[in-house]
Amino acid sequence: MPQRLTRELIHKLPKVELHCHLDGSVRVETILELARERKVRLPANDVEGLRAVLVQDNAANLVEYLKAFDVTLSVMQDYDALKRIAYELIADAAAENVVYIEVRYAPILHQRNGMRLTAIVDAVLDGLRQGEQDFGVKWGLIICAMRMSEPKYSLQMAELCVMYKHRGVVGFDLAGAEANYPASRHKEAFELTLKNNVNVTIHAGEAYGPESISQALHDCGAHRIGHAVRLKEDGDLLNYCCDHRIPLEINLTSNLQTGAVKDLRFHPLRMYYDFGLRCCICTDNRLMSGTTVTDELYKAHTELGFTLEEIKDMIVYGLKSTFQHHKEKVELLHRVLKELKDIHSDGSELVTGAAIADIPTEQFTKSHA
Repeated sequence: MPQRLTRELIHKLPKVELHCHLDGSVRVETILELARERKVRLPANDVEGLRAVLVQDNAANLVEYLKAFDVTLSVMQDYDALKRIAYELIADAAAENVVYIEVRYAPILHQRNGMRLTAIVDAVLDGLRQGEQDFGVKWGLIICAMRMSEPKYSLQMAELCVMYKHRGVVGFDLAGAEANYPASRHKEAFELTLKNNVNVTIHAGEAYGPESISQALHDCGAHRIGHAVRLKEDGDLLNYCCDHRIPLEINLTSNLQTGAVKDLRFHPLRMYYDFGLRCCICTDNRLMSGTTVTDELYKAHTELGFTLEEIKDMIVYGLKSTFQHHKEKVELLHRVLKELKDIHSDGSELVTGAAIADIPTEQFTKSHA
């Protein structure tokens, strides 16, 4: 039986976060304060009451889960609020030793008060930059289009990606309700981003079958897949993802909350990892799922039997799958490899003078890719 790990040990590990929604990761205290200042009515007026409304432990499905976002979005309609929330997310990431995070959001959802799309992007970028300056966490911003929107609005979001490609935006995403809203409707937007060499990740295989994943990959050119819970239903597609090293952004808690899986003990992560798929552990929504990257990795250990070395392996998978430029990715990978190598299952840290940064990644990880 593998040694039991403590949550404290996992907290100590340097971590990466690739699938984190800004509007799903707001501090409850901040929502209350912003609502008071902006005279926004909330479903509860205290921390515990509002948290009970927003944490989605009993959502019937993905659509029900998404309703909580109406609350957070109600206070995210101006520059100061967006900048503050982005800044605080970096602070929260730093507090659990996340060294790199990719934050995603849909600017089109923040226009209720007539704010310009460029101002909406600038506000979040300013908050992320200030957070990096104060806490040292590296980041990238992913702009989302929404499946339920008309394709013309998705094209607008793609145009924003192209405009901000060299100013902090690292990727394009398609989010929202999956069933009855195929990704192929937004093909023009993806064609624009791909022609401009913008990275693409798409939510797929969460609330719809593997054909949604196939569409994301083959019709829309996705480089990563968010969730992919139902990939297991198509063995040929699963092998394609494995052979082509398509990263899977895995979100254990939210998959349970939305009904994508009925029991964490049977989440396909264990099978995916053992088969050789590139799995990256993420939070999805820190607030709605009441979680952190530390919590998600700890659940992978307690519910699915992941050992420390396997957890380290998935952290490395995440680092290899970022949308950073190659040089930045390699520098961060070598730094994290050294830190991971020096942390042991008994909680001790071994500090050596060896040039660990020169050790090839392949010698450290279980997989060569």
